[in-house]
Amino acid sequence: MTIDPRFYAPLGAQTLGKIADLTGATLHGDAAVEIKGVSASATGRAGDLAFLDGEGKGTPSVSPDISALIVNEANLPHVPAGLPYLLTPMPRHFHGVVAYAMFQPRHLVWRADERISADAKVHPDAILSPGAIVGPGATVGAGAAVGANSVIGPGVQVGRNCRIGANVSIFCSLVGDHVTLLSGARIGESGFGVTGGPGGMEDAPHFGRVILQDHVTIGANSCIDRGVFDDTIIGERTKIDNLCQIAHNVVFGRSVVMAAFGGISGSVFVGDGARIGGRVGIADHVKIGDGVSLAASSGVFRDIEPGETWGGTPAKPIRQWMREIAWVQKQAHLKKSS
Repeated sequence: MTIDPRFYAPLGAQTLGKIADLTGATLHGDAAVEIKGVSASATGRAGDLAFLDGEGKGTPSVSPDISALIVNEANLPHVPAGLPYLLTPMPRHFHGVVAYAMFQPRHLVWRADERISADAKVHPDAILSPGAIVGPGATVGAGAAVGANSVIGPGVQVGRNCRIGANVSIFCSLVGDHVTLLSGARIGESGFGVTGGPGGMEDAPHFGRVILQDHVTIGANSCIDRGVFDDTIIGERTKIDNLCQIAHNVVFGRSVVMAAFGGISGSVFVGDGARIGGRVGIADHVKIGDGVSLAASSGVFRDIEPGETWGGTPAKPIRQWMREIAWVQKQAHLKKSS
């Protein structure tokens, strides 16, 4: 998807020739090709530079619209014929270098003396408690209440009749109507994306957003990370308990319920009406179908079809898991033969 300029200030396009000079990568293709954005390989558009990293064993999805790729040797077979590419041992690292050369996260360079930016739009009916801060380009809708010492970052849109507790921070996010964020919630921070760089492990940049749809509730001290390039989305009337972690690029459907201490890894999809018990963990890229129920403390490592109930670690259908637990208990209490 296109990087949202409300949250990331464009610094100007780059040619592939300039990018090769910036990164030290070897260019294969026309140096005059203009790059206007960065993206994931599957969702890129014309003018975007995407990357392919890793061992190259799978078959990555590459959008037919992207203008160039930055890749390592292992992924050369996945470069579409005729597409310009840059070759480097560290594609993800240098993709991030290019991203920061083209876009500047506004919340990291926000300087102002005033608590409520002159460029912000706060409805007269909204309530801002002592110490609340609203950044440039941000909007706070009618009837919304922002708690003490909370921060509404640059460009953030907060809808009508929202309830935002004390010490909440919201960056790079679009918040619908009637949303409740309890105290200490962190919305729109970078996710746990780590990549290798010349000096060792580095934080991968995140240029996506968080979208909280209408009537969502996020519990105290829960964290929802923004996407890497796409969005993290929490669907209408989803309710998330205290002390939960939602990673980058996660998509929750409507009316999902998630109990405390849960952890959802990156790029997970959770369908409408799912029920997630306390302390549940879900591995990255897993798909949870509509109406699924997960027992407390489950560890989910594979996709689950709609309507099923699973439990255990590794999680499995509930009847199978209960039979295994019963068998283990029986074996643990066998009487010794005389």
